[in-house]
Amino acid sequence: MSIARTLAGKRVAVLAADGFEYVELSVPRAALKLAGASIDVISLHDGKIRGMNLTEPTRTVRVDRTLDEAVAADYQALLLPGGFIGPDFLRQSHLAREFVRHFDVANKPIATLCHGPWLLASAGLVAGRRLSSWPGIRDDLVHAGAVWRDEPLVRDRNWVTSRGPQDLQAFVPAMLELFRDGASAFTNGDAARLDQSSSPQADHPPRLAVAAARALPGPGLPTVAALALGTAVGALAFRSSSH
Repeated sequence: MSIARTLAGKRVAVLAADGFEYVELSVPRAALKLAGASIDVISLHDGKIRGMNLTEPTRTVRVDRTLDEAVAADYQALLLPGGFIGPDFLRQSHLAREFVRHFDVANKPIATLCHGPWLLASAGLVAGRRLSSWPGIRDDLVHAGAVWRDEPLVRDRNWVTSRGPQDLQAFVPAMLELFRDGASAFTNGDAARLDQSSSPQADHPPRLAVAAARALPGPGLPTVAALALGTAVGALAFRSSSH
């Protein structure tokens, strides 16, 4: 599909926190900008949030609004990037849970992948829904009542979900289509043709991801020194406060 200006006039919220998977925010955001959407990155704090490349810290992204400043009603669609850490922070925030509930109750489009659906589960939204995610959170979603599918793209009414960065080629066009056209519920016939059983648990973590994590460079000496200094300062502050 041609994406030029197809989302002109639409406001999209990107909800992320420190530890988000960088490529899962940067690639969809670039496509949204090309499509003409207005984008706000919303997070738990102001300033910048740190992205990750699997287990390695990478570049930062500027925050446009904090959750206590953002008004969900101002946006027509929501993007939830994944990552091992960021979604875990968000799911513990009552403001984040309320933010995503607004979109789902209003039947507004939500696109998420990787660990992003963690927040949907904590918001109590996944029961009876069909979705994909990073295989590592499959059990969390199934135990919360979802039908989990090990597929590169799953569409369920106002949601589009994928497993992770490996599925961005399918995820991004589907996200743009959903954000352009809005939610479209399946007919009874469509739903009957879909497999409503969850895919089985994985036998092992994704080998490519494990290999990539092992190959990533470790922190350099300045990073180690900064971490050590931070730990020392924290310990001294704790000792001072305890006396």
